[in-house]
Amino acid sequence: MAAATATILLPAGEVTVTGEADADALWLAPAELAKAGGWEFKPEGLCRGPLCVPVPPTAPWVRGRGSDVRVDLTGLSHHMGQPVAASPERAVWSIGLAAEDVADRLLSLDAPDFTLPDLDGRAHTLSSFRGRKVFLLAWASW
Repeated sequence: MAAATATILLPAGEVTVTGEADADALWLAPAELAKAGGWEFKPEGLCRGPLCVPVPPTAPWVRGRGSDVRVDLTGLSHHMGQPVAASPERAVWSIGLAAEDVADRLLSLDAPDFTLPDLDGRAHTLSSFRGRKVFLLAWASW
C-alpha cells in the first residue's frame, strides 16, 4: 500500500485527506476519517454527531487498534449503504447519499434549491420561483 493524498467528493463538498490507497480501498487514520465525513471512534462504534454505527468485530473495513486503527472509507461507505465511485489512479473517491436518504427526500416532492445561469448568463435560483410553476429542461452531451 502506498501513502496517498486523496480528494473525497461528498454530498456536502470536497475534502482532501492523507491515507493509504489499496485498490479501491482508502485506509484512513481517525483524524483523517474525521475530515472525510466527521466520523470519530467512540466506545459505541463509529459516530458522526448523534449517529453511531456499531463496528462488528470482524469488520473487514477496520484494522488495527487504538492509535494504530485504520478505517477503509470505501468499506465503511458500503456498510452504510452509500454508493462509492473510486479512481485510485487519480486519487479521487466520490461518496453519495444512501438510497434510503434519497428516497426520503423524493417523498417530500420538494426539489433541492440550486442556482443555474440562463442562456444570457444571468443566475436564477429555484427558490425564487416558489409558488409558481417551473419547467426544467436538462440534457447531457454524453
